Amino acid sequence: MMRKNEPSDLDLEVLQHEENGRLHWFDVDRRAFLKFLGGGMLVCLAAPRARAQESGRSSGGGRELPKDVGAWLHIGSDGAITVFTGKVEMGQNIRTSLSQQVSEELRVPLESIQIVMGDTDLTPWDAGTFGSRTTPTMGPQLRAAAATAREQLLDLAAERWQTDRAKLTASGGKISNPATSQALAYGELTRGQNLVRVIGADPAVSPAREWKVAGRPAPKVDGRDFVTGKHQYTSDLTRPGMLHGKVLRPAGFKAAFVSLDAGQAEKIPGVRVVRDGDFVGVVAPDLWTAERAMAAIRTQWNVPPQPSGKELFEYLKKNEETGGRDARQIKGSVEQGMASADFKLAQTYTVEHIAHAPLEPRAAVAEWNGEKLTVWTGTQRPFAVRDELAEAFRISPERVRVQVPDTGSAYGGKHAGDAAVEAARLAKAAGKPVRVAWTREEEFTWAYFRPAGVIEVSSGARRDGTVVAWEFHNYNSGPAGIATPYAVANQMIQFHPVKAPALRQGSYRGLAATANHFARETHMDELAHAAGMDPLEFRLKNIADPRLKAVFEAAAEKFGWGRQKAAAGRGFGIAGGVEKGGYVATCAEVEIEGPSRHVRIRRVVEAFECGAVVNPDGLRNQVEGAVIQGIGGALFEAITFENGRITNPHFAQYRVPRFTDIPRIETVILDRKDLPPAGAGETPIVGLAPAVGGAVFAATGVRLRSLPLAPKGLEKN
Repeated sequence: MMRKNEPSDLDLEVLQHEENGRLHWFDVDRRAFLKFLGGGMLVCLAAPRARAQESGRSSGGGRELPKDVGAWLHIGSDGAITVFTGKVEMGQNIRTSLSQQVSEELRVPLESIQIVMGDTDLTPWDAGTFGSRTTPTMGPQLRAAAATAREQLLDLAAERWQTDRAKLTASGGKISNPATSQALAYGELTRGQNLVRVIGADPAVSPAREWKVAGRPAPKVDGRDFVTGKHQYTSDLTRPGMLHGKVLRPAGFKAAFVSLDAGQAEKIPGVRVVRDGDFVGVVAPDLWTAERAMAAIRTQWNVPPQPSGKELFEYLKKNEETGGRDARQIKGSVEQGMASADFKLAQTYTVEHIAHAPLEPRAAVAEWNGEKLTVWTGTQRPFAVRDELAEAFRISPERVRVQVPDTGSAYGGKHAGDAAVEAARLAKAAGKPVRVAWTREEEFTWAYFRPAGVIEVSSGARRDGTVVAWEFHNYNSGPAGIATPYAVANQMIQFHPVKAPALRQGSYRGLAATANHFARETHMDELAHAAGMDPLEFRLKNIADPRLKAVFEAAAEKFGWGRQKAAAGRGFGIAGGVEKGGYVATCAEVEIEGPSRHVRIRRVVEAFECGAVVNPDGLRNQVEGAVIQGIGGALFEAITFENGRITNPHFAQYRVPRFTDIPRIETVILDRKDLPPAGAGETPIVGLAPAVGGAVFAATGVRLRSLPLAPKGLEKN
């Protein structure tokens, strides 16, 4: 069940569209930190008051923010450059690409830049790291700040030398006068000064065609620390006198206490049992003792009857919310379009709940210092978690600091502050810092899941392959990517919110775009088959967007589409789409193996275009990672549950892609220097499942309309 502060799929979809191009500063005192940095120049942005939606909900008519925007960039007297952003690093390598953009505009070496990320006491307020918004929103902001700083440095040097500013150049961290061979390092210009300058509406940023640092491959910032184990994740952090905490979990969803006996746990030396209403936890000097104490607590629970996985899709159709928010798009008349169609098709597609399965389970370290609470945790939304903590303890947000170490993946699964609140409650009761680290079973059971969904599609087309009518209904999984990118004159598209079953639901990489692309692209394949047309030919017939056409053609050319024909047990599929400013097309080759007719993906070619490319290697890694993660959801990942309990809460039962599942992956990056960069963390995942489904049909004649497609092979499907 969704909690109060937990964003829904629709909430995040709305939030990412409402997020202003400028992110806003929560007013905190940074003078001590700036003093630590050694003085220098502080560059600020000016922005109007703006509405912001936090935690997936409006905050009582909108949150009013200060007019002045905090420092994004600091140049110390030693020339060190520190950049501040509320975005966080979750393995997507955004620290590197943001550093490249600052380096580009400031004309300094990449290694001279340090980025402070996700610290609510030091960085500007930020809605969170989700929705592929960092590149298109934070990138331009930091470029603008850096470009303005560069221009101010030129002004300072011109004033000091009493010369024409136009004669000066910025390069290598210094301002030079080629005519006189004079040069001043940036630190020499800012020494002893703490300047503030407002960025104008049209900062002198470098066009993508002139990039020298951005737009080129760059090694991962701090990459060696991750490879060697030097980097400390949240679960690695220690504080003086720190205790270890465990939290009592219910016997099932919506369970209520019948009885609790903590007597044996309290007898264990060093253990303290904490109870606050329905919250029960223990703290101990070490993790082993904490686990032993938790196991000693005797409880009885009342778990009410709840829907199970077997009746999930029937439940979703029968429990549509009345009066809930929906997303509806109407164009032309579907009724008239259907009347003009030469053939019609209606099908239903389903997707199961799946888990995020992050490499790093949730963890938090909490410490109270008087009335000030500091929490270190891996979250995509540090400011939302700060506010969640403030609400939980009835204190002002200014008394809460959230710091986010670079975190071992999230995939949309770490928006809420579960572990942070748990650690803070235990720390407050114990009077000492407490670390809480979820087990893998806790992660599988008590985190939220990608929503399951039922999608109904009805369509009509002419004999020449022109789609003339399109009706699309999504129940529960969400509205992200729901609009068709094909040129259809008559459309009715609608998202139907559903009273969620027992499982918590929330954001997942791509939100509902994976489900909606699976249903839409599978249906396009079915229409192409009904029309007797090649799947690629049929799509190109109905594409008016040249960017979408370009990725389909690029993927098809690299793949060699049409050069080989499908045969028994071997087939080819193609799919694509548009989401969050990115354009993707995916080709897949599959082979059907063995007595169980196991689906083996042999080769994937994916073409991707997201405007100007900031870091080609980073982008390629994002695309390949999305393809690999997409294999799980396409073929075998699904959460199973029975009457309020997860029945596969371990990797032994919940299968994710293994090395043996990885096909040959080839990426084609279309670098559009004429377009602003868009995000790439989510969109590359959406084309794989329908492409694989199309390839299975080509190989077997079996049309699969449910995700996962073949968890135990086609014979047992």
